[in-house]
Amino acid sequence: MLPKPSQPSPPAQPSLLATVLPRLRPYRRRIAVLLVLQLCQTVTTLLLPTFNALIIDYGVVRGDVGYIWTTGVMMAVIAVAQIAAAIAAALLGARIAAAVGRDLRSSVFRRVLDFSAREVGRFGTPSLITRTVNDVQQVQNLVLTTFDVAVIAPIMAVGGLVLAFNQDLPLGFVMIGLIVAVGVAIVLMLARMGPVYSAMQRCIDLINRLLRERIAGVRVVRAFVRDRREHERFGEANEEMYGHSLRVGRLMAAIPAVVIIVLNVFTVGLVWLAGWRIDNGTLQLGAMTALLGYLGLIVMSVVMLTMVFTSAPRAIVSAGRIQEVIDTEVSVIVPAHPVRAAGRGRLELRNAEFGYPGAEQPVLRGINLVAEPGEKVAIVGGTGSGKTTLLNLALRLFDVTGGAVLVNGVDVREQDEDALTRTVGFVPQKAFLFSGTVASNLRYGRPDATDDELWHALEVVQAKEFVAEMDGGLEASISQGGTNVSGGQRQRLAIARTLLRRPDIYLLDDCFSALDHRTEAALRANLEPELAEATVLLVTQRASSVDRADRVVVLDKGRVAT
Repeated sequence: MLPKPSQPSPPAQPSLLATVLPRLRPYRRRIAVLLVLQLCQTVTTLLLPTFNALIIDYGVVRGDVGYIWTTGVMMAVIAVAQIAAAIAAALLGARIAAAVGRDLRSSVFRRVLDFSAREVGRFGTPSLITRTVNDVQQVQNLVLTTFDVAVIAPIMAVGGLVLAFNQDLPLGFVMIGLIVAVGVAIVLMLARMGPVYSAMQRCIDLINRLLRERIAGVRVVRAFVRDRREHERFGEANEEMYGHSLRVGRLMAAIPAVVIIVLNVFTVGLVWLAGWRIDNGTLQLGAMTALLGYLGLIVMSVVMLTMVFTSAPRAIVSAGRIQEVIDTEVSVIVPAHPVRAAGRGRLELRNAEFGYPGAEQPVLRGINLVAEPGEKVAIVGGTGSGKTTLLNLALRLFDVTGGAVLVNGVDVREQDEDALTRTVGFVPQKAFLFSGTVASNLRYGRPDATDDELWHALEVVQAKEFVAEMDGGLEASISQGGTNVSGGQRQRLAIARTLLRRPDIYLLDDCFSALDHRTEAALRANLEPELAEATVLLVTQRASSVDRADRVVVLDKGRVAT
C-alpha cells in the first residue's frame, strides 16, 4: 500500500536565483549578446528625444530646413537600428527563456523518476504534475519578461535621468521624485501578492487532484450517484481559486492606476515648472520637449519593471515548489559503487522490516524468507497484511527500514540498479499500459524483441486471440492506462510484457485477479514451462493459484504466520 498523499510542508521561499542561475550558465554567450542588443536598443531610444530637441531649437525656431533634414535622416537611421536591435533581442530572449523552461522541466522530471513510492506519496501525483508544468511555466515567463523588460528598464530609467539632468538640473529632480513615488507604491502592493500566489498554486494542486479523481473514477461516481457531491467538492475548490485570483486581479489592476495618477501629477508639475522657466528665459522650448520625452521613457521603464514585479511573486512561489522537488532526498539511494550479483535468482529477506515515516508500527516486521531458483512461493494474507509491500521491497521500490533484502546473495541496496531490474520482473495487480500500441507496450519490457517473440508471449498469456482481432494486431492502438481494453486483457498484456524480459525472479502481485477461472487455468498451464527455472513469488487470494505453489507463506499483521 502507498502512503496517503499529503501536502508537503510549504517551502521556505528559496531564492529564485538559486533555481534559475544554474540553468542560465550554459547560455552565457547568448545572454552576453542579448545584453549588447538591449543596450543598443536602449541607447538609440534615449537619443531620439535629444535629437528632437535639437530640431526644435536649431531647426524649427531658426528656420534652418537643411538642419532639419540632416537631423531627421540621422533620427531615421537611429530608429531603424533601434527596431532591428529590439527584434533580435526579443527573438534571442525567447529562445533562452524556452531553453531554461525545457531544462527545468527536464530536471524536475528526472528527479521524479528517481523518487521511490514514498516520495511520490508525499507530494501526490497531481502536485508533481502541477510543479512540472504550471510552476515551470511561471518561472519561464518571468525569465522571458526579465530579458524583454528588466534589462532595458533600469538602463532606460538611469539614462533618461542623466539626459534629463543634462537638459535642466532642477527639473531632473522632478524625475527622481517620480521614480521614488511610483517605486514605493508598487513595492507596498507587491508585498501583499506573494502569500496570495502561494495559496493560488495550492489551489491548482487541489483542482488538479479533484479533476483527476473525477475522470479516473467516473464509473464509481456514476454507480453511487455522487455527481452532485463531486460538483460541490470541485465548486468549493474552484470558488477558493476564484477568490484568490480576484484578490490578485484587484492588486494588479491597482498598480497601473497608481502609476497613471502619479504620472499625471508629476507631468502637471513638470509642465508648470518648465513653462515658468521658459517664461524666465532660463529654459529653451526644445529642452522642455526633450524633458517630456524623457519623462515618458522613465515612466515606461517603471511600467515595464512593474510587469516584472507583478509576475515575480508567483514565480518565486513556483521556484520554491520546483526546488522542493529537486532538493528532496530520495529514500532509495543509488549506491556509489554498485555491485553486480552473480547467480540465477535466489531471493532472501533476512529479518526484513519496513515502516512508513510517522507510522505507529511497521508494516512488515521480522520477515525471514528464502526463495530458490525454480521454486514457486505463494504469499497469502488478509488485506493490509503487507503482501504487496513485501514484493516492493524485493523490487526496491522501497528500502527496508530494518534487516536486508538479498538477491543472489547481495543486498539490493548495494546492487547496480539496471542489473537488479533485469534480474527481477514485476507484474502489479493494477496493470498499467502506456499510450501507444500493443507492440510498444510489450517492447517496454524488451525493446529488441521481434514480432515472433511478441506473438509467442501473447500466446503464452492467452492474449493472442484478442490481439489478432484488434484493428492492426500488434500495431493496434492502446489508450493511456489501457482504458480501451478490459481489465483482464490489461493484466494479460502486463504479464506478457514482463515475460518478454525473461528475468530470473518473477514478482506476481495478484495479477490473475481479473481473469476468469478457465482463462487463468490455461494461462498458468502455459506459464509452467516458461517459468520452470525461475524464482516466482505470487501474491494471490485464489485457492487454485495456491495449489500449484511449492510453498505457501501466510502474512498476518506484517509477520510470517507459517
